[in-house]
Amino acid sequence: MSAYGALAKVYDQLTEDVGYERRADYIEKLFKRSRLPVHTVLDLACGTGEMTAILTRRGYELVAADASPEMLAQAREKAADLEGEPPVFLNQSMTGLDLYGTVDAAICCLDSLNYLTSPKDVQKCFQRLHLFIAPGGLLVFDVNTPEKLAAMDGQVFLDETEDVYCVWRTEFERRSKICSYWMDIFTRREDGGWDRAGEEHRQRAYEVDELKAWLLDAGFTRIRTFGDCRMSAPREGAQRIYFSAIRGK
Repeated sequence: MSAYGALAKVYDQLTEDVGYERRADYIEKLFKRSRLPVHTVLDLACGTGEMTAILTRRGYELVAADASPEMLAQAREKAADLEGEPPVFLNQSMTGLDLYGTVDAAICCLDSLNYLTSPKDVQKCFQRLHLFIAPGGLLVFDVNTPEKLAAMDGQVFLDETEDVYCVWRTEFERRSKICSYWMDIFTRREDGGWDRAGEEHRQRAYEVDELKAWLLDAGFTRIRTFGDCRMSAPREGAQRIYFSAIRGK
């Protein structure tokens, strides 16, 4: 089964501790540092659209793109009763981004960029973002660090709610810098029985310096890195790092 085929319906239940509102507060702080007033926002790899919904409720006009039809279906359902300008949803990959115009800012949240396991794909993603962010506009994204992914090697994790049970094993291959996640997802049926599905997810570790170099090559400037939801530089051994960059002319 493809990544997120089974996970999409239970993703929100398993990620209640993410702290989306706090992360939206942080992203808005970064918006205020931008050269442009931010009104239109691209939520790239939007997943089930939780951040899309939050920013829409806060008055932004959203374009939300994701490669998974299953995740996008959840996002569309979540947005059905939103107040404000209805988000535009696009079934597009990070490397296949193709908007009708430009946006003031683009965000890519919760280590989605790590899912691009080819450096060439990351570079292409930055090039596509540069094309569709207005000159002077802002790009914000976060990544899992190499330290975090390497430390996950050989680990077993468990997430559960009353109706969902997810166990996942991880393996980090140091030569390729790829961390593989094998998930078994059990969901309770109405008759009390359980359905089981399996998925494999893969993330690649990227160094800060190479991401900065690729952003510069794509035409971004004023590149800064921050600790997780912090306005200061990441500390040594950080698990998650945020990037901000301005789209040059």
